Amino acid sequence: MKTAFILCGALAREVVDVIARHGWTVDLYGIPAIDHMHPERIAPDVERKLRAIRAEYDRVLVVFGDCGSRGALDALLAREGLERLDGPHCYEMYGGPLFDALMDEEPGTFFLTDFLVRGFRGTIWHGLGLDRYPQLLDDYFANYRRLVFMTQSGRPDLLAKAETIAATLRLPLEVRHTGYGQLETRLAAWMERDAQ
Repeated sequence: MKTAFILCGALAREVVDVIARHGWTVDLYGIPAIDHMHPERIAPDVERKLRAIRAEYDRVLVVFGDCGSRGALDALLAREGLERLDGPHCYEMYGGPLFDALMDEEPGTFFLTDFLVRGFRGTIWHGLGLDRYPQLLDDYFANYRRLVFMTQSGRPDLLAKAETIAATLRLPLEVRHTGYGQLETRLAAWMERDAQ
């Protein structure tokens, strides 16, 4: 069966790695990660991509959390008879129960993933306008008490970059190696279920 994933750009490298590890044959169609800064764009962008490719595939999975779409993505997929990967956002997909435990422990937690560390300047710094209005840093981050880097790879260069980000945000850094967590588990379960 011919399979496609329509996926969030913030998950792209990790999903490519999971596909390679399992030897799956899947075509990938990305949605820009910057949509998270404007979550009302997520469902319409997924719908456009879906319309462009759907006839070519036997099965399509949307690899996205709700990510602030306020149910619009799920409503679209219900109309289309498709699924998305279970989970509200990538932090929960990577961390599973660890995410909830960290939030229970300290609600003022700002999270980073490998993707967000790699693209911090473009995605967060520019996305929040801090490149133009650096004085907003304290306004944005005043209620955060710590930064948790949920790393998928554990790469030393990303850890060094996370330390720089923590210093910039003036937050203590905690590092938790999650690997691909529930992202990989849920992808594997979907691939196995629908392959039968």
